[in-house]
Amino acid sequence: MRLFKHLIPIALLGLVATVQADAPAWSAASLEKTLQAMPAGDAMRGQRVHEQYFCASCHGTHGESVSRNWPNLAAQRAPYVYKMMLDYRDGRRHEDERAEIMVVLANMLSEQEMADVAAFYAESGEQERAPLRRDHPADALVRKGDPKRLLTACASCHGVDGQGGRNETPALAGQPREYLHRTMLLFRDGRRDNDAHAGMAQFAWDLSDAEIAAVADYYSATE
Repeated sequence: MRLFKHLIPIALLGLVATVQADAPAWSAASLEKTLQAMPAGDAMRGQRVHEQYFCASCHGTHGESVSRNWPNLAAQRAPYVYKMMLDYRDGRRHEDERAEIMVVLANMLSEQEMADVAAFYAESGEQERAPLRRDHPADALVRKGDPKRLLTACASCHGVDGQGGRNETPALAGQPREYLHRTMLLFRDGRRDNDAHAGMAQFAWDLSDAEIAAVADYYSATE
């Protein structure tokens, strides 16, 4: 049984998800309307979804990532997780081969199940995270941005402590460094574009490789 459970996620990669035309890019209005219509999530039902689809194989028993390649979902904002599931399902997010299993899984879930599993992760965040280091080289960019390059501060959307912001804006503090680094490169290089009004792309497009590495280190640091 244990071997069978570990093989299921691998087998899912061999499935061909229903091909759908990419959904229109998010606008502020369309995203707000979608999130307002998000079903009320139930964490207990969400835990069953988490277990049924073996989400722990990548995201850990309670959403705490077990790999540097996958994000921590414990204590993540429910609207963000719900939006990501919709993006995988509707073709807005499929940036590389790592996303394939999520595309398949999202096409298997109802919107109610998406909301439920999002609620489960949001309520599973009991881990304490160390405060962000104010002496870190990336602190000024994160908290103040760069007016000369018209770069908005990360904290203006993601919170002064990386705790996440309004609606779909995710928490960043404590995420695996490799995941954050890869994500910012994808936004900068135009290989991921599921953010409303290209908000992340507009921030990342002028960042150097060194700055992206520093920001990833800043948010992921636990000491």
